[in-house]
Amino acid sequence: MMQIIEGDLSDPHVVELVQIHHAKSVAESPPGSSHTLDLSDLRSPDIRFWAMWNAAALVGLGALKELSVDHGEIKSMHVVEAKRGRGAGSVMLRHIIGEARARGMSRLSLETGALPYFAAARALYQNHGFVECAPFGDYKPDPASVFMTLDLRA
Repeated sequence: MMQIIEGDLSDPHVVELVQIHHAKSVAESPPGSSHTLDLSDLRSPDIRFWAMWNAAALVGLGALKELSVDHGEIKSMHVVEAKRGRGAGSVMLRHIIGEARARGMSRLSLETGALPYFAAARALYQNHGFVECAPFGDYKPDPASVFMTLDLRA
């Protein structure tokens, strides 16, 4: 059974997965088009960070950034490769959506890559009701990025 808890950014397993996620995102994106957060970025006071565990095994991570009182952004969602395609991403995504709603947010947005490596992530978000949108927050249009949003009032 999976358990999602507040992520400990000093836990060596968590640190390693954050570093893997960041490195892979940078490697799979054109220069300047990766918006993945590193460990220091995830420590920001406007970010909530969670780790997903199955017993003692780290399965994934996810973060919610508060853009405003009613708008949040999904950041750094990642599932270990061996657990992909088994529903772990949906578990974390539902957790983040629930947390955003509990905080009174009416909109949840995200940026992900447009290249083939990110196709599964885009499909996951679409399956949970996210639709493409214009860049939000500080983002600028980028052909290597896909911007998506979910109306939490529905």
